[in-house]
Amino acid sequence: MEDSQMDDANVALETPAADVFVPPSIHKPATLAGESYTHFSPVPPSLQSSQTSSTPDQSSSLGTPCVLGVDEAGRGPVLGPMVYGVFYLPIDLSDPLLKQTHHFDDSKVLTPAVRSSLMQALCTPATDLHASCGWAVSSLSARDIGAHMLRPSSAAPYNLNAQAYDATVSLIQGVLARGVNVKEVYVDTVGPPETYRQKLARAFPTVCVTVAKKADSLYPCVSAASVCAKVTRDAALEALYEARVLAAAAAAAAPPGTEAAAEEAEEEEISWGSGYPSDARCVAWLRRNMHPVFGWGPECRFSWGTAKDMLEAKTNGAVKVEWPVDEDDENTRLTDYFHGGGKEKDADELGSWFGTPAGLEAF
Repeated sequence: MEDSQMDDANVALETPAADVFVPPSIHKPATLAGESYTHFSPVPPSLQSSQTSSTPDQSSSLGTPCVLGVDEAGRGPVLGPMVYGVFYLPIDLSDPLLKQTHHFDDSKVLTPAVRSSLMQALCTPATDLHASCGWAVSSLSARDIGAHMLRPSSAAPYNLNAQAYDATVSLIQGVLARGVNVKEVYVDTVGPPETYRQKLARAFPTVCVTVAKKADSLYPCVSAASVCAKVTRDAALEALYEARVLAAAAAAAAPPGTEAAAEEAEEEEISWGSGYPSDARCVAWLRRNMHPVFGWGPECRFSWGTAKDMLEAKTNGAVKVEWPVDEDDENTRLTDYFHGGGKEKDADELGSWFGTPAGLEAF
């Protein structure tokens, strides 16, 4: 995929805060394992209906009529997950509560500290946001994004737009299945707005769907969904980076798992920044931490141009691996797939197994 570019101001806003609030949507074991997952907040009692929808694509006729917004965070970075978020609340509270009281806006124009504070209020019982609003996120891991986009040519393509659509539909279905009476849905577009609106309208025929460019700046519920997605992504990036730091500490002389070891390793390791290819810190980190065979860990999207170019560059020392589609030779060794240093394979394979064959001139 072609990498996204950002200016310095946007890179700063996209970089997670050092003390980012860790919401309950961070499933740390899954995040560190490179697994995708979905998290739903509890439905506020004021929005619960007496019965759930008979089918997940039909809105409940009972309960308070709600508006739901959809947005994502992390579509363009080479590091970290892409997170889709939904946010719902009573229709008559959308502007007064979100826009006028709490000043929600597109997460990309809010500072990391403001985003974190809004998310913390949403997750804190006894606040007006917690009492009246619900939310959910789908975290699409970097590993899964890359694996889907790098499917072999024999498999059906599964590009980022298709993955985004499936995540959106799954989240809306999950909210409806929990009995929330969603009447209106607002979505930040993926591709042409009208085409995407028609596609979502076919999936949810009983809901009024609006799709618009810059919807996260136009509709407060989309702004709130944007904040949920962005704070979740920020916290996931921090969890992945912390795991890297602790791994470096474990490999160093300091006792692994201790705060001193982590601080020592972090002092030696420059942060990967925002995770965007246009961020010099991100590119420098990728270069310093590239394994010659495995590349990087579950934090990296191998389908991105930045990662592919580094792995394929001859100057980076990466080992070329060729995996045959069909292999009937039961005696094939794993090392046969590796090509390093431009050395030709010895014609005398049996001799090279025990050592380099010697000619008559050696006697």
